[in-house]
Amino acid sequence: MQLTKFSDYALRVLIYVESAKDELVTIDQIASAYGISRAHLMKVVNTLTREGFLTAVRGRSGGLRLAKSPGDIRLGDVLRATEPDFAIVECFSTGSPCAITRCCRLSGVLQDALDGFLDVMDRRTLADIALRPRVLQKAIQIAN
Repeated sequence: MQLTKFSDYALRVLIYVESAKDELVTIDQIASAYGISRAHLMKVVNTLTREGFLTAVRGRSGGLRLAKSPGDIRLGDVLRATEPDFAIVECFSTGSPCAITRCCRLSGVLQDALDGFLDVMDRRTLADIALRPRVLQKAIQIAN
């Protein structure tokens, strides 16, 4: 199983915004820090704002901040909001052409694995993966 870049970027945006604490952060700052397309980040930020993870402050001195405390942002909720689906195999999708879908026992095992993954992500919050501002900035400087 692999998460989409959209979900990866969403988690990175939240980590970056959380590290700024009470300061507003711009999409340009995040795009520059991570080397990610501004246009793509705008889509990610729009989803995170619409889903209630971020608050966008408009205007010249505007930016982004967390809409909830880091301890209230469950990683599982973020992934459910950003992943298009969790169809890790063909038979998880509707209209599967697999010939053994009706009798296959693999799908049950895979569903258990997916449920376990989401359970772990539901028990973790943004507070669990937050980085101190200096640590984040140093990592970004080294990477760039």
